[in-house]
Amino acid sequence: MRKLLFVVPILLVAVGIAWAQGGMKKKKPLPYEFGSVTINNYSQQAGMPPVMFDHWVHRQNYTCRLCHVDIGFGMTAGSTKIRSADNMKGYFCGTCHNGRMVHNNKKIFESCAKEYSREEYKTCAKCHTRERSAAKEDEFYRFSEQMPGERFGNKINWELAEEKGLIKPVDYLEKVSSKKVNLKVNQDFAIKAKVEGMPDIIFSHKKHTVWNGCELCHPDIFVGVKKGTSKYSMTEIFDSKYCGVCHEKVAFPQTDCQRCHTRPPQG
Repeated sequence: MRKLLFVVPILLVAVGIAWAQGGMKKKKPLPYEFGSVTINNYSQQAGMPPVMFDHWVHRQNYTCRLCHVDIGFGMTAGSTKIRSADNMKGYFCGTCHNGRMVHNNKKIFESCAKEYSREEYKTCAKCHTRERSAAKEDEFYRFSEQMPGERFGNKINWELAEEKGLIKPVDYLEKVSSKKVNLKVNQDFAIKAKVEGMPDIIFSHKKHTVWNGCELCHPDIFVGVKKGTSKYSMTEIFDSKYCGVCHEKVAFPQTDCQRCHTRPPQG
């Protein structure tokens, strides 16, 4: 009985803190759910289930820059307003999902069609689904077992997987991407931690440009290109601004403090 009385106050304090921070804390997504986005601007209006988009499926094959810059997907869920008519014209999902493009010697299925048979509807169900597929969950775990592990998010260290050549994300599509001039990559630099005792952040442009290039972050997320131009706080980052635009949603979450705060405080 004494143990029960001791636990209850702790639970009440935890609930109080959660409400003070703006409501109950969100449920932590499971590894195969991390980075999933529900796209439902027009699906249900057209009598179709919403699209369940899994970033991990595409992230193993393509860079973030290719999809969010060259193809033009917005960086927030629901902002792109994708229509089936757009896909059929070769925009957005239809850029690759056109029934003709080949990746890894495999033809990519066509995303949308004006008419389809009962058998062809199975293709629609690959994206338009009412609930998460157990087969897709199994596919994720089979894939993740081959990748270097991490503690948080979907528990895959994507950076290390790319460095080791386990994945080779495509960053250029013919007739979609423009030829880019190779720019000098800035050296790593330190961002001083504002909390006493917390290691400083070592920010690597090299790591980020592999996936994002320069144009995904500048100027939409970080206005300036000179160190110190953009002023921000951890509160803003946890509010999905600046680093938080990607981290917490798709890239490793901000709860993994040691991935960024790597340099011990200088004496």
